[in-house]
Amino acid sequence: MKQVIVVEGIHDLNKIKEVYKDAYIEVTGGKIISQDLIKRLKEYSKTSEIILFFDPDFPGESIRKAILKEVPNCLNAYIKKEKAISKNKKKVGVEHASKEDIIESLKNLYKNEGKEGIYNFSLMYELGLTGYKDSSLKRAYLADILNIGRPNTKMLIERLNAYNIALEKIKEILKEYENSC
Repeated sequence: MKQVIVVEGIHDLNKIKEVYKDAYIEVTGGKIISQDLIKRLKEYSKTSEIILFFDPDFPGESIRKAILKEVPNCLNAYIKKEKAISKNKKKVGVEHASKEDIIESLKNLYKNEGKEGIYNFSLMYELGLTGYKDSSLKRAYLADILNIGRPNTKMLIERLNAYNIALEKIKEILKEYENSC
């Protein structure tokens, strides 16, 4: 087993199995993470890559954070919220995404390197990613290009540092944003 994909629910598992029939998938079963699952993930992480792939919402982020606290060497996959909305537009989740979007999400993996890094609130302000009228739009644009979910400023700082994303890349993306406005 080279990779273990961790998802929230059985519907997510079924959707991923449509794309990757032989994938080994663990299901959290909701917000409360069992100690048995944590033990299994720790054991798997010794020989396999663990990929966390959760719904682009608050519960999904809570689950990701809880698992990373216990098993920090996981890879992170994100799906854009607009790609994971149900047909009736009332629900959001991995199970609502197209096969193509799932494939794309699972190609773009980020490893949490646990670094403090250069990003902080001061730099976010300097880059226009916080403290301005259009800061949330800039953050959303940046996060969409990087495919790292839709984080608030604090979470963006954590992810940019943890994933060791180069400042030059950030500046390049923000320049594209400015040019598109």
